Amino acid sequence: MSFARRPHPSTAAHRAWPLCRRCSGIALDMGSARTRIWVSGRGMILDVPTVTFPGTGAVHPVRRGAIVDTPGAARMLDRLLSRHLPRFRRPLVILATPVLDGVAYRAEARAAVEVLRPRAVLTVPAARAVALAGGADLSRPLLVVDIGAHITEVVLLSEGAVVDAHRAALGTGDIDGAGTTHTGIADVVIDMVATMLRQDRTSLTLDALQRGVLLAGGGALRPDITYRLTGRLHTSVRAVPAPHTAAVRGAAKLLESTHAHPSAAGSIPRAAHFG
Repeated sequence: MSFARRPHPSTAAHRAWPLCRRCSGIALDMGSARTRIWVSGRGMILDVPTVTFPGTGAVHPVRRGAIVDTPGAARMLDRLLSRHLPRFRRPLVILATPVLDGVAYRAEARAAVEVLRPRAVLTVPAARAVALAGGADLSRPLLVVDIGAHITEVVLLSEGAVVDAHRAALGTGDIDGAGTTHTGIADVVIDMVATMLRQDRTSLTLDALQRGVLLAGGGALRPDITYRLTGRLHTSVRAVPAPHTAAVRGAAKLLESTHAHPSAAGSIPRAAHFG
């Protein structure tokens, strides 16, 4: 059901975000169940099912954190956004991405986003975006649990960078199917945290756990999950405000920072990943 990979710890300070005061901008979170879109100057404009209609039926281009139909994802973005963007201005796109399988997801997502003729496509790990949306102090170790509709990720951040991450192909959309329960999802999270503690040769995971868990995704709206995590992990579990939209709002914060920077002379890389 679950697998884990350990990202290489980041020893360098984060790159400054590129500067683009005059760009139109889009923050985007393409989840397995829903796609959420924030546009500069307008805020959140869309929170819709991740679905496209190539023929007579509906097709889901994203499944369990993977883009399985890139042309379909492109058609969906074109359908959703073509009327919302200035005709002759190329937007800066910041895309929240899953931590695990991120390289493959980023490549497919960038290909899909090309339909918007972006000036640049920048990606940020969803866990970091969640932390930004929640106003978390990124100078200290932080444990982020993101329970979506079809995947659950437990991510350890240190100075804002991903240093460990585990995932289960399970989410709130699986409840009432194949015997999945709120308790079952919570127990999977607890098992992943226990594995992280056992494998960590530093004190980062323990320090983050003692600080408390930041909870996001639709699972944060399920009291049974929060209650069981609090009791079994013996720590505070805090849901980020509006947890189901936290990733896109965090990406929007990064987008706003590019517009608000006191200098507008910086160049923008065609593609970059931060975190």
